[in-house]
Amino acid sequence: MAALNEDQNFMFRIESALDQIRPYLEADGGNVKVLEVTDDMVLKLELLGACGSCPMSTMTLKAGVEQSVLKAVPEIRAVEAVNITPTVV
Repeated sequence: MAALNEDQNFMFRIESALDQIRPYLEADGGNVKVLEVTDDMVLKLELLGACGSCPMSTMTLKAGVEQSVLKAVPEIRAVEAVNITPTVV
């Protein structure tokens, strides 16, 4: 039972960190959804709405979302989006 409470607290901390950045994402028509946390502590997200196709998604993910999560949940080693559209150079 303690492990379940720890898992719920862990996910709550992740969601709370994401809630800090969500208003900025939503202002541009986007959002993020937690898909999983891997065994090696990588947070996998799905970019929703405009974030899924925005050319700035990679920068937003690294500079905004990842920094917010890593600050609040230091156990997380990295944040990755599963659906970032590659930028064409």
